[in-house]
Amino acid sequence: MSTATTARPKTPGAPTKKSKITWPIVLLLIAGALVLVSAVGAATGNHGLTASGQINAALGAAVPIAMAGLGGLWSERAGVVNIGLEGMMVAGTFCGAWVGFLVNPWVGLLAGMAGGALGGLLHALVTVTFGVDHIVSGVGINLLIPGICAYVNRIYYRDYVANGAGANQSPPADSLPTITIPGLSDWLNDIEAHHWFLVSDVAGIVGGVVTDLSVVILIAAALIVASYFLLWRTVFGLRLRSCGENPTAAESLGVNVYKYKYFAVIASGAFAGLAGAYLSLVAAHFYKDGQTQGRGFIGLAAMIFGNWMPGGLAVGSGLFGFTDSLQLRDADNVHVLLLVIALAMGLLAMWHGYRRKYTTAVISLVVAGGLGLWYALTDSVERPLIVATPYVITLVVLALASQRLRPPKADGQIYRKGEGK
Repeated sequence: MSTATTARPKTPGAPTKKSKITWPIVLLLIAGALVLVSAVGAATGNHGLTASGQINAALGAAVPIAMAGLGGLWSERAGVVNIGLEGMMVAGTFCGAWVGFLVNPWVGLLAGMAGGALGGLLHALVTVTFGVDHIVSGVGINLLIPGICAYVNRIYYRDYVANGAGANQSPPADSLPTITIPGLSDWLNDIEAHHWFLVSDVAGIVGGVVTDLSVVILIAAALIVASYFLLWRTVFGLRLRSCGENPTAAESLGVNVYKYKYFAVIASGAFAGLAGAYLSLVAAHFYKDGQTQGRGFIGLAAMIFGNWMPGGLAVGSGLFGFTDSLQLRDADNVHVLLLVIALAMGLLAMWHGYRRKYTTAVISLVVAGGLGLWYALTDSVERPLIVATPYVITLVVLALASQRLRPPKADGQIYRKGEGK
């Protein structure tokens, strides 16, 4: 006797399961964005958004954001909110430039990580051992460390500043090596110069990756990949993440929660210190007050955008690094970017209309129309708006991604030893 199973009808109004964004969908979105940028470049004659120089600058701008975000990821996966990343980055800029000038830039990178790690140790001592609110501790670090570095800078480099080298600036350190693949780089530059539709844009993007690439960029990429395997593919990573999800349950299973939290927060400071050392040894070759310019907070935004995952963090850092690098390149690129975003928002409005999400579709259409009019009625974007672009993009991206976020459950909670017994 055969039996047949009938599908249970869906209950009206029951919540539907959200579809996950898979890698094929991500690759399809990237391909669509590349076609859109290529079409805009062909229509306007401005191919600066995919130029090899722009891509190379975007990678360089993404490194400090990615390393700061990676520091936040390690700390928050263990349950400790670390908004003191900005101050730890400042420690990295000062220590990296100081030791880089006295010894060499390679040792300067390690010194920058050590300086940031000391800031992480302070944050761990205050939050984990003494149970102080994480936000209060982070704010205190952001006030304390930059003040100490600025004071020591004025004292230690007083004679150098007096010689006219620039106020609040340390002597320059030697440069770190860069990597260029000979033959391939020149060939891609030739293809890029022809401005062939899509082909030259791809050549420009790949050319920016294989031409004059700092070794620190490769180190940062390796650290992101290694962090994924360490945190999600090892017993150590499972125990560390359990401290951020349910430290009481972790302690009941024999996990030393304090030890893992300390390790994660110190590592968080070391990554932030590496981000700061990159700014003072690669981007500028010297220390200067205010060098981080809020990149520690943008790194936190990239981490949140990436949903506390290394892959998402890398994508968010690339996005914020790209917008940050626009102010260093041709200002016309920002003007062309207005048209690209307007067309993208128009396509998004069509998609939401197809899915019958009419409110979202109307909002997207209004934004698309506004940006389109801005592009059509102007010839350029004012310099203050260009400088503010990374911060505006940060707020917009966080607002759009806020519905899909899933932070660690015990993130930011005060934990006291013995609760699991």
